[in-house]
Amino acid sequence: MAIERFRKIIQKSESLEWKNVFKLKRKPTTIEEMLLKIPVFENLKPRELRQVSGIVHRRQYVAGEYVFFQNDPGLGMYVIEQGEVSVGLVGTDGSKKELALLKDGDFFGELSLLDESPRSASVIAVTDANLIGFFRPDLFEIMEKSPSTGLKIVLKVAEMIGERLRNTNQELAKVRAELDALKP
Repeated sequence: MAIERFRKIIQKSESLEWKNVFKLKRKPTTIEEMLLKIPVFENLKPRELRQVSGIVHRRQYVAGEYVFFQNDPGLGMYVIEQGEVSVGLVGTDGSKKELALLKDGDFFGELSLLDESPRSASVIAVTDANLIGFFRPDLFEIMEKSPSTGLKIVLKVAEMIGERLRNTNQELAKVRAELDALKP
């Protein structure tokens, strides 16, 4: 009985048209589509995205080339259009530690849109990489021409930084609790 039901299911399935439900999402083809996938720009309207895409800077880096060095002045953020970059720290003894490996669609450096503090880490291209740069002067230009658009961007950056700070505080609390548990 069970075998007969199984045969009927197989026969029905052979007549169905199958689609690849695991197909990868379409890769963004325009700068606007790429920016829309970045939280900093996700709340922008199409007109505002066009405004931002008109002033961003495309940069190409070859594998092994630094995007910026730890302690350089923060000038702006980058979106990885294609390629991979490594975010790392150089210790006082010269040792290097990788913090993250970022790929297509990832972004970094957004804090420097708010201040020009020195970079907290270095970023180096692991593969040849195409990056989209959005710099502090670009943000100021948008704020001057369209204050509401500039405000949306600044508020989103502040929201992201707040979220990271909350997560860091939670992690710090866990580490402190673990350290306290180790005390005799």
